[in-house]
Order: sequence, then C-alpha cells, then structure tokens
Amino acid sequence: MLFDRTHKAAPPAAPPDLEVQARRHRDRMAGLWAAELLGLIGHAAHDYAHGLTHAHETAPADDAAPGDDPVLGRLVRDLRGKVSAHEIREKLAHLLAEARRQLRIDGKRP
Repeated sequence: MLFDRTHKAAPPAAPPDLEVQARRHRDRMAGLWAAELLGLIGHAAHDYAHGLTHAHETAPADDAAPGDDPVLGRLVRDLRGKVSAHEIREKLAHLLAEARRQLRIDGKRP
C-alpha cells in the first residue's frame, strides 16, 4: 500500500504537563470570574481563585461520580441562583481553550 501524502495527521496531543498547566490556568481564570459574580474583590477574590485551583485536592462530594470535574461541581454549588450549570460548562470550555492558547503563545517566546 502506498503512503497517501494528502492525508493530514491530527495535531499531536498536548504533553500531559502542559495539559495540567492549562487546566490550572483555566481554574484560576474561572475562579476570578466566579469571584466577580460573588462580589469578591482584592485578596478575597484571589483567595477564592486560589482555592478553586486546588479543588481537585479536596475530597469529592458524596454525590460526585468518578471523573466529575471538581471545579465544575464547586462552581455550580457556589454560583447557584446566579449562573446555570450549562453556562458554567460553556465558560469552563472557553477558558480552557484560552488557557491552551496562552500557553502555546508563551511557550513559543524565546
């Protein structure tokens, strides 16, 4: 069988450590977004965002299924009545794409 040079391979997946960095950056940005919605400012906003970036280290909620994103669960609980779970999922997806973009740009700088 001949090699088909017209076939484009999928872009390689991000290295695991880069993906971890992207998720942490996403979580920090999401924390600052949520803090603003909660009316937190200054150190309180930064403390909230910091706590959210470490949500995966805390014990999961009793109702959390394996594989659930603990950041999503915490945001849904904290922002209940302010933002829907659907809107939070969309925001997290957008922020993850932005975090990946920023890491790619930062990684290419000398």
